[in-house]
Amino acid sequence: MISFELGVEDLAHTRFALSPLGETVLSLRVLRDPGVSALHLPWRRSVLARIGGPDGGIDTGLLLSLVADLLTLPDFLTPRPAVYEPDFEDELAVVRGTPPDRVRRDLIAAHAPHPLPAPLRAATAPGDGPVTALRDTVCQLLHRYWEIAIRPVWPQIRLVAEADMTYRARQLARGGARLLFADMHPQLRWEDAGSRGVLRIHRTIGGYEARARGRGLLLVPSVFAHKCAPPVGPDEPPSLLYPSRGAATLWEAEPEPVLRNGAETAGRAAGDDALVPLLGAPRARLLRLLAEPAATVELARRLRVTPSAVSQHLRVLHAAGLATRARHGRQVLYRRSPLGDRLADGC
Repeated sequence: MISFELGVEDLAHTRFALSPLGETVLSLRVLRDPGVSALHLPWRRSVLARIGGPDGGIDTGLLLSLVADLLTLPDFLTPRPAVYEPDFEDELAVVRGTPPDRVRRDLIAAHAPHPLPAPLRAATAPGDGPVTALRDTVCQLLHRYWEIAIRPVWPQIRLVAEADMTYRARQLARGGARLLFADMHPQLRWEDAGSRGVLRIHRTIGGYEARARGRGLLLVPSVFAHKCAPPVGPDEPPSLLYPSRGAATLWEAEPEPVLRNGAETAGRAAGDDALVPLLGAPRARLLRLLAEPAATVELARRLRVTPSAVSQHLRVLHAAGLATRARHGRQVLYRRSPLGDRLADGC
């Protein structure tokens, strides 16, 4: 078990961040073992076909050897995000600057108690030259893999993660740290301890206790994470990479679009919805989706229509007091208002 002791100042300095490199590295688990997350199987099939094709140019042996038999990963490959949404290249530059001793240590630790697989054995060769060359080769490989597997879907991943952040921030505002962590993951337990609190992360491979001491807490949602991942040691500032809400919506669309060529279609899913006679099928389905904050482009993707079509209905729902909107970074997120919640729950 790993524990973070957090004071009032630490909770005040709690922040969220995205990590393009982190998602890239964590996605390797899904490629290595499809049983890790069945919801990513459509993405996995598509990526395997592309990286294995003539235009892929990916050394899958080396790439997948980064994931150990226990599905652990070398810690140096997932540096702590320095800003809200770092560029992939900036994060990769941090990895390229990792000292050889740490690269060697993290590779061995990730694969323990087993020996390093053949593609990684240069890490144990004498001197720093072989492990430095291995590090640089891995960085080149991850960059190519990012371009093929993650970058094309990064806009969708970012929207899902940002919707999760909005939900978590609302939980923190409504009920403090206890509500923030209540449904984040079964591994997590929050315990109040006077003016401080302790976040306990159960079922971890290692264990330690760390005091934040004013350094705050960094929370990083990930669509490819299947469990929470704190730092491997107590010396780093407290952070937590955790599974994002809404990951199941990434590769799935609604059964039928709400609009087709400007005409309303009820669809099988909305056929028995009591909201349909009141709002019409498009707005009824849209109101159902607004149980969680979402951007126009994300709603359009899930409903397989144009953003302009969704915007028209969002304007009507907002004008009727059934939806609220708030700017979050570079986009506007919509969700049901209290009146919209009561209407949807009552139907």
